Amino acid sequence: MQINPSIFKEYDIRGIYPSEINEQVAFEIGKGYGSYLQEKLNQKKCVVGHDNRLSSLSLTNALIEGILSTGCDVYNYGLITTPMHYYTRYQNQVFGIMVTASHNPKEDNGFKFSFDKLANARGQMIYDFRDYITKGNFLKGQGTIILKDIKKEYLDYMKRNIQMGEKHLKAVIDLGNGATTCIAKDIHALFPNLDIVYICDENDGTFPYHHPDPAVEENMEMLKQKVIETKADVGIAYDGDGDRIGIVLENGQYISADQFMLLIVKHLLPTLQNKTILYDVKCSKSLEDEIIRLGGTPYCYRTGTSYTEAKTRELNLEFGGEFSGHIFFNDRDYALGSGIYAGLRLLEILSKTNQTLSEMLEYSTKYYSTPEIKIKTTNEKKFEIVSKVLDYVKGKNYQYNDIDGVRVNFQDGWALVRASNTGPNLTIRFEAKTEEYLEQLKKEFMDVVNTYL
Repeated sequence: MQINPSIFKEYDIRGIYPSEINEQVAFEIGKGYGSYLQEKLNQKKCVVGHDNRLSSLSLTNALIEGILSTGCDVYNYGLITTPMHYYTRYQNQVFGIMVTASHNPKEDNGFKFSFDKLANARGQMIYDFRDYITKGNFLKGQGTIILKDIKKEYLDYMKRNIQMGEKHLKAVIDLGNGATTCIAKDIHALFPNLDIVYICDENDGTFPYHHPDPAVEENMEMLKQKVIETKADVGIAYDGDGDRIGIVLENGQYISADQFMLLIVKHLLPTLQNKTILYDVKCSKSLEDEIIRLGGTPYCYRTGTSYTEAKTRELNLEFGGEFSGHIFFNDRDYALGSGIYAGLRLLEILSKTNQTLSEMLEYSTKYYSTPEIKIKTTNEKKFEIVSKVLDYVKGKNYQYNDIDGVRVNFQDGWALVRASNTGPNLTIRFEAKTEEYLEQLKKEFMDVVNTYL
């Protein structure tokens, strides 16, 4: 069958169900994955899991059927979070596929998959796999399916990697009705000093209360209100498949993921052997400033969880993350990008101090910034516009970083214009030490962008 090539994105396969991704497409992807593992990577086993979207179970069944038809064996872990899936890959020392559309709308679904032990497939790996599937030369055989459960091992992993203090804490946790409903309560129950108030904690793949993306502040309104109502120490939210985190301070204020990273860096960096901290091009300069102040080395890298995780592992960094809320800890046991684990590390810090989160952030350099600005365009035009912005920047002799779009760095601020890797959009962000300079930067670069829209 002919698969729509546009579902093959920079970090995964993703599209609308059932028009772009359906059971027949899943079956073909399964045949391609099972064949590719055996032909290209000499692997005859893989792990499979799925999130709680309404279409995920039927897509998973079709995917597994396709994999088995190539003679590849499948360890099926059923309903799990994406971080749990990562742990099954580590435990079995094999590659695998997770059926999920992460934080996308409920109508979407997709596949995150791996071809190496660094991270999920990314960039050219995915496009090569797309071309392999298009050729349709799949192996034939009869693999074996083995039903497995990772829950006990995963709970043990969480317990041994958190060193909670004695202070009792109250936290409000928003599960977003996503896949974390299958494990979060069991994990938090391991720590008796935590008083947890849950919201949106029913397993419901229609996401009835709000969109499961904690990187967007409007999705955090319920959490902000509940934190204030219950006088909690912190509010924590996860996305649909559990690999991202969002934070609300004790005063009900939402903070972006780079500010969360700043909180972690303040406490973690002095203890690290490798003091290089990775963050993506969307992150605030306040994070860079804090890393330098504490004697660390800032490493500004491209956006994308697959790239972030791969570079963190490749350089053996002990901490890294990105503005979208993917956070990677690699300072204790097996490195894991998990929203639940990231939240526990923050709770661990809180359990050993009398400071509030707001107080911890008080001494950081203050910058004014915009949220991510997304501008609709076409997949072809978005790259043309970024190229024109780069020409403009070079013509002005501005200092810039072009690892992912164009981030223009000034003494008191920066501007970012990049092509989204997940859709026909430009992603733009600005930051400055004063609100006046922020508006000045915004006007200068939005004028350039608007010239070519």
